[in-house]
Amino acid sequence: MTNTHNITLIPGDGIGPEVSNATKRVLEATGVRFNWDIMYAGIDVMEEYGTPLPEHVLESIRKNKVAIKGPVTTPIGCGFRSVNVALRKQLELYACVRPCKSYKGIISPYQDIDIVIVRENTEDLYAGIEFEKGKPQTEEIIKYLSEKSGTKIREDSGISIKPISETGSRRIIKYAFELAKKEGRKKVTAIHKANILKFSDGLFLSIARELAGEYPDIEFEDRIIDNMTMQLVKKPQQFDVIVCPNLYGDILSDLCAGLVGGLGLAPGANIGEEAALFEPTHGSAPKYKGMNKLNPMAMMLSGVMMLKHIGEPEAAVRLEKAIAEVIAEGKNLTYDLKADSERDTAVGTSQVADAVIEKLENIK
Repeated sequence: MTNTHNITLIPGDGIGPEVSNATKRVLEATGVRFNWDIMYAGIDVMEEYGTPLPEHVLESIRKNKVAIKGPVTTPIGCGFRSVNVALRKQLELYACVRPCKSYKGIISPYQDIDIVIVRENTEDLYAGIEFEKGKPQTEEIIKYLSEKSGTKIREDSGISIKPISETGSRRIIKYAFELAKKEGRKKVTAIHKANILKFSDGLFLSIARELAGEYPDIEFEDRIIDNMTMQLVKKPQQFDVIVCPNLYGDILSDLCAGLVGGLGLAPGANIGEEAALFEPTHGSAPKYKGMNKLNPMAMMLSGVMMLKHIGEPEAAVRLEKAIAEVIAEGKNLTYDLKADSERDTAVGTSQVADAVIEKLENIK
C-alpha cells in the first residue's frame, strides 16, 4: 500500500475548476492515495478576502510542500498582479520546468520533439519593479537614470527594471545541468540577448559558460533569443534542455508548445528548495467557463510531473501512457486536438478524463 500524499489543490478560476477536477479524477485512478487540501485563489475570492492570493493558500503549500493548481486569470494592463508570479516569488519557486514533447496522433508538421524549457522564475522583468508613467517617483527615476547613463529617457515613459543576479543565474543554470544529468539528456542551450544587454544577459551567459565546464559529458551551447526562435521553427529536434532568463523562457515555452500540439498539451512545474507547484502552461479562458469544452491534458501531464516528484514513478509512467493512448486513438479528444473536418466529433473535458481512466484500468 502506498503512502497517502498531502497535496494542496488550487482549482483556479475560469476553466480551472473543470480541468482541475478532471486531473484529480485521473490522479486518483492511478491508485496513488491523496489527501487533498483544497484552496481557492484568483478572481473568485477577491471580494471575500480583498486579495486574489489569501495567506492561508500560501500556508497550505508551505505545510504540504507540494501543490497542483488550475489556471488563474491575470487582468491585462490593470487590476491585480499575477497570482502565478506571486506564488513563485512568495514561495521562492525559482525553477519553472516546462516539457514540450511530441505524442503520436497529434496533428503537427513537427515530430520527435522532446524539449525541456528550464526558466528562471524570480528575476528579470517579472520581478515586478515598475514605475507608472507620470508618477512623482517615476519622474525621479527617469531623472536619475538619464543623469547616470547619459541617455535621455522620455518624460512620458513607464519604467520596468530588469534585475538578473549572479545568485539567481547560477542557481537556475545549475538546475538545468543537473536535470539533464538526471534524465540522461545530452545538451543544454543557454538563451540570452548578451550582444545588447551586456550587463544583465551578459552576466547570465558568463555564468552559463562557467558552469558548463563542470559538466564535461553534457554538450553546451548558447543562442541569442531572436536566432533561437528561428532555429526552433526550422529544426526543433536539435534542442534538448533549454535554460533561459524569465521572460525568454515564458515566450519560448509557448512557442515550443505550439510545435507539439498547443497549450492543451503543455504542462509545467515550479520548483523551489522548500516547495513545488505544478500547473498547466495555459490560461484560464474565462469565456469557456462551465462549458465542459477545454482540454485538460496539460494539467493531467502536470500531474504526471507531480507523481514523479512525490516518488510515484510507476504511476507517472502509467498515467502518461494512458494519456498518450487516448491521443493516439484520436477518438476522445477536445476540439483543439481535432482536425478541422472532425471538430464536430470533439468531446468535452470530463469525457477526456473518462477515456484516460478507462485506459489506466488496462495498464498494469
